[in-house]
Amino acid sequence: MQRCGVEEVSRALESEDVTLILFLRDSLDQEAASLRKVAEDRGIEVRETSRRDMWRMSRTNEDQTPPPILALVGRNPGASVDEVLSNGGISWLLAGARYPVNIGFTIRTAEVSGARAVFVDGDLSHSEKKAAKRASMKAHRFMPVHWVQGDEIVARAKDSGFRIVSLEDAGTIEPWEEDLTGDVLLVVGGEHDGIPHSILEESDSVIRVPMSGFVPSYNLQAPMAVVAAEALRQRG
Repeated sequence: MQRCGVEEVSRALESEDVTLILFLRDSLDQEAASLRKVAEDRGIEVRETSRRDMWRMSRTNEDQTPPPILALVGRNPGASVDEVLSNGGISWLLAGARYPVNIGFTIRTAEVSGARAVFVDGDLSHSEKKAAKRASMKAHRFMPVHWVQGDEIVARAKDSGFRIVSLEDAGTIEPWEEDLTGDVLLVVGGEHDGIPHSILEESDSVIRVPMSGFVPSYNLQAPMAVVAAEALRQRG
C-alpha cells in the first residue's frame, strides 16, 4: 500500500487510488515537488514530514537518505465504518482488549500487514486511547481505527458479506488451513477473558495458533502476528 520515491509515486498518481502523500520537509527535489502539486490539485491530502519520520516509514532508503515523497494507495485513513465495510478486504476486531500498549502493537501489526481497518471494542479512557495510538507508532495515521461495540460490528460485517474468523485457544484448525482471502473480519480477544461467547457463536470459523510449551498462552500480539502474516501470504 506504500509507493516509495518519485518513480513509484508518479505511476501511482497515473493509475492507482492515492489517498495520501507524504512529502519530505524542506526537500529541494523538483520532481517530487511537481508530484506534490499534482496531488494538491486533485484534492489529495499532502502531509509534510521530518527526515527522521520519512526514513523510518519508507520501504527503501538509499545510502541512509530517505526518499522525498511517499504515497498511500488503496486505503483511506479517514474512512468511516460504513465505508470500510462497503470496500471489503480484511479488517481486525480487538474484542475486549484492555491494555493500551497491547492495543497499539496490534494496530501496528494490522497496518503493516495490509489490513483495511481495525475495530477496537475496549473500555478505555481518552488518555488510554491516546496511549494506544502512540504505542502503534502512530500507524493510525495510515489506516482507519474505530472504537466500536463488538457484537454490533460483527453483525454489520456479516450483513456486508464478511466472513467472521476468530482466533482463540478453542479453535479447531490452524491459520494456514483456513481461507483468509476475500472479505474477512479477523477477531482476537482480550488479555483476560478472550473473545466473548456471543461473538464466537457468530463466527464462521475459529482458528488457533499451535502451542507446545508449559504455559499454554501467548501474549496477545504473538498469535495475531502469525495470522496477519498468513493472511498476507494468502492474499499475495
